Amino acid sequence: MSTRAISEAIELIGSQQKLATACGVKQPTVWAWLHGKKKVSAENAKRIEIATNNVIQAYQIRPDLPHLFPHPDQVQLLEKE
Repeated sequence: MSTRAISEAIELIGSQQKLATACGVKQPTVWAWLHGKKKVSAENAKRIEIATNNVIQAYQIRPDLPHLFPHPDQVQLLEKE
């Protein structure tokens, strides 16, 4: 999980509380994501993507889930095959 992506999402949205509201969680959960104490669920990774208007994408938050959130470069390679 990328804590940098969470930090950028918080900066874009304005606060941990605003990101929490956008994801339907409490602010301490966002704090835990930010500090690597909890993983962002796949569902919340997608919510963050939507809340940031795709500036922060789900694959950046959960790069360990390439089957759900493939990196754009992977998608392009697959399309060329």
